[in-house]
Amino acid sequence: MDLEQDRLLAFGLVKAIEIVGEAAHQVGEDTRKVLTDIPWDDIVGMRHRLVHAYFDINLDILWATVEHDLPPLIEKLRASLERVQSEGA
Repeated sequence: MDLEQDRLLAFGLVKAIEIVGEAAHQVGEDTRKVLTDIPWDDIVGMRHRLVHAYFDINLDILWATVEHDLPPLIEKLRASLERVQSEGA
């Protein structure tokens, strides 16, 4: 994917990753201790990088994150949510 040519997509992806990172930042320490397979610090760190270094964003890294890192993260979060819901039922 050439995000240099599709700036709207690039900006949208940056914003989406920022939101994911901000949400991860809001997750409490107790939850982080239970969900140890989630790379909380990496997620929050990526958010900080995007927010504070927006003139120096490596679009290849952004795309690799979207393509390779987000799908397994989503699956881990879904599995964790299902586990928590089944334990509470």
